[in-house]
Amino acid sequence: MPKYHDEIDAVLRALADPTRRAVVERLARSPAVVSELAAPFSMALPSLMQHLRVLENAGLVTSQKQGRVRTVSLRPGAFDVLHLWLDEQRTPAERHADRLGIHLTRTTPKDT
Repeated sequence: MPKYHDEIDAVLRALADPTRRAVVERLARSPAVVSELAAPFSMALPSLMQHLRVLENAGLVTSQKQGRVRTVSLRPGAFDVLHLWLDEQRTPAERHADRLGIHLTRTTPKDT
C-alpha cells in the first residue's frame, strides 16, 4: 500500500459525492464565491459549506475570506496524488493487455 493512501482515500471520498464533483468542475474554470457555488443547488448554505469543508479537508480546494465574502479555488496540484496512484495502477494493467495482445496474435489462426 502506498504511503500516501490516506490522501488518496480522502480525495476519493470527497469526489464520491455528485455535489462535490460539480463544485470541483465549476472551480476548474475559475475561483468562485460561495454564493455563486451555491446557486445551482437546492440546498441550504450550511449544507454547501459542509461539502466545501470536505473538499478542503481532502486538500482539493482552498478558501479565503475577505470581509463577508468567502472565495473558493482549486488547490494547485490537488489531484497529483490521485494521478500518481492511477499511473502506478495503469502500468500492471497495460502489461497484462500487452501480453494478451501478444498471446492472441500468436494463437489466432491466420487467414489463408
